[in-house]
Parts: sequence; C-alpha cells; structure tokens
Amino acid sequence: MASLKDLRRRIRATKSTQQITKAMEMVAAAKLRRAQLRAQAASPYAAKISEMLANLSGAASELEHPLFKVREVKSTALVLVTAERGLCGAYNTNLIRAAEQRLRSAPPGTLQLVCVGKKGREYFKRRSYPVLATYGDLPPEASIEFARTLTQDLTQFFLDGTVDRVEVVYAHFVNAITRHITTEVFLPVGGGESQAAGRDRGTIFEPDPENIFGELLPRYATAKLYAALADALASEHSARMVAMGSARKNAGELVDKLTLQRNRLRQALITREIAELVGGAEALK
Repeated sequence: MASLKDLRRRIRATKSTQQITKAMEMVAAAKLRRAQLRAQAASPYAAKISEMLANLSGAASELEHPLFKVREVKSTALVLVTAERGLCGAYNTNLIRAAEQRLRSAPPGTLQLVCVGKKGREYFKRRSYPVLATYGDLPPEASIEFARTLTQDLTQFFLDGTVDRVEVVYAHFVNAITRHITTEVFLPVGGGESQAAGRDRGTIFEPDPENIFGELLPRYATAKLYAALADALASEHSARMVAMGSARKNAGELVDKLTLQRNRLRQALITREIAELVGGAEALK
C-alpha cells in the first residue's frame, strides 16, 4: 500500500500534468479556430475549380493535354499527409493504418508512398515499403508556397512517367469532433470523376484552349492540394484538442481518486494514533 508521502507526491505530479494538458488544449483550440477558417475558405474554390476542370476534361482530351491523359495504371503515388508532432490521439495512427492497408492490398511494386509530415515519414522509414519522396518540417499553418512546391514535384512525377496516377490520403475536417480519412485522385485531372462528367458537351473555348488550360491547371492543382493540407491541419488541431481535453479530464479524475485514498489513509493513521493513546492511558490505570 502506498504511503502518505507517495500519495502526496503523485497528487502533485498529476495536478502538474493536468495543468499542462489544459494549456495544450487551449492552445490547440486557438489554432483550430484559425485552421478551420483557412480550411473553410479554401474548400469552395478547390471544389468549384475541380468540378469545372472535370467537366472540361472531355474537351481537353482532343488536345491530348498530358495532365488529362488517363494511362494504364502500372504505378501509383500515394501521398500520405500526417502531422509533424504527436499528442493528438489516434490521428496519425489511423492515417498510417489506412495507408498501410492500401499498400498491403496493392500488387507488389505498383504503389509508392509520398510522406508529407514527420510521423508518416518516421514510421515508413523503418519499414520496407517503397517511399518515392518525403517532406518534413511542415509550416505551422497551411501554406500556399508549400502546396505549390509539392504540386510541382507530384506533377513532374506524373509527367515523366514515374507514376501513372497520384492519390492523396488525408483527414477531412468535418467539425471539432468528427474527421474522416479521405482518398482523392489528384492526377490525372478528372480521374476520380464519373465518365459522364468527363464527356465533351460542345464546349467553346475563348481564347484558345491552350491558354485556358495553361492558366487553370496550375491553379487547380495548387488549390486542390492546399485545401487538402488545410483540411488535414484543422483535423490535427481538433484531434489534439480532444486528446488533451480527455487527458485533462482523466488527470482530474485521478487526482480525485488519489485525494480520497490520501484522506482515508490519513484518517486511518489518526484513528490508530488515538487508539494507541487510549490504550496507553488505560494501561496506566
């Protein structure tokens, strides 16, 4: 049985942990508000430009634009977006598990990983899965510059034939409690849409299609990735806020339990001392 001194030390340590987790919960809540605004602002634009280019993909096929070209899929790049840090519950674990299940189910040599974030990079670095590229030291907030750099690299992988398809796996932010692991087709453009959306509906281009797609495609690719990264960052902060809230609550319950044990032990010690005093007084009579 723990001594009174041990219980007091554990109570102090648990209260200290409770204060730390409460501070981390408040910081995550503040970051979540900013990240949520960014994700909500990026989502409509990315969705609209994706819909527009999916509708134009049929017309673009006549031009044989390389980013619209659907090839036989012999190799796929799976872009896994994880966090740079932990203490966010099962957020990273669920993403890594989804990617690992996909790797195991794919034929050997047909799927390569692109790890965005330290947690995914460190996990797969210690395993024998094929990793095409890694990106660490992510910016603390969603960055259009980083999205543009990542877009250029992924586009180059697709254009030079390294991969025939690019997919992005990330946590889609729904609200502060709910997140869904989502897989979206990034390249070829319109590759994840139905065939009906990709048919040519007599589209008239003004000015010429080359200029239009030359302007739209870089914007589309960057906007789509930026929206995914903003969504992932909001999901990370919400997961960390919930995890730290649960840790704070559990620490409080543990403090209450240890305090009750301490009080019972103190009461037992006082009762024993009183009994010894009464017994000594009776012995002197």
